[in-house]
Amino acid sequence: MSQRYSEICKELKNFAIKQKIFFVTTAGRGGRVNISPKGMDTLRILGSNRVIWLNLTGSGNETSVHVQENGRMTLMFCAFEGKPMILRFYGKAKVIHPRDAEWSGLIKLFPKIAGSRQIFDLSIDLVQRSCGMGVPFFDFVTDRRDLKEVAENKGEEGIRKYWEENNAFSLDGKSTNIV
Repeated sequence: MSQRYSEICKELKNFAIKQKIFFVTTAGRGGRVNISPKGMDTLRILGSNRVIWLNLTGSGNETSVHVQENGRMTLMFCAFEGKPMILRFYGKAKVIHPRDAEWSGLIKLFPKIAGSRQIFDLSIDLVQRSCGMGVPFFDFVTDRRDLKEVAENKGEEGIRKYWEENNAFSLDGKSTNIV
């Protein structure tokens, strides 16, 4: 049975920040639903109803388009070790690009990671906790270095070019406003 909350309590905050992976789900007004796994040190819980996460350069940029269209976002965390639990944060997000005024204050909350392209700022209106008894056990080994290494090797100029070629439009042909 699931429980619903209006905010993130200390227990749920501790659970979320302990997880090595979380999932982000968004959907635009039409077109495809997007779900993306996220990891590394890219999540910050700033209050009982506010979460930010650092989005790194990847193969696509669906989340940005969806958030700019309607702001809807869900973050999901699963216990892959210990006591079972699934935790979801529902709310409205906004996308913050490096050119935006808020960027300089928020990026300081994260380690410097090459390829950082956006910060998503999620205002949470519902927190849901469910059993998670069907989620299998997994052992965490380490974060992958591949994404960081690719971005480091490309450099800032190469990343910008990659954004122009691969991240400027969604799968549905909508502008991500990355450049």
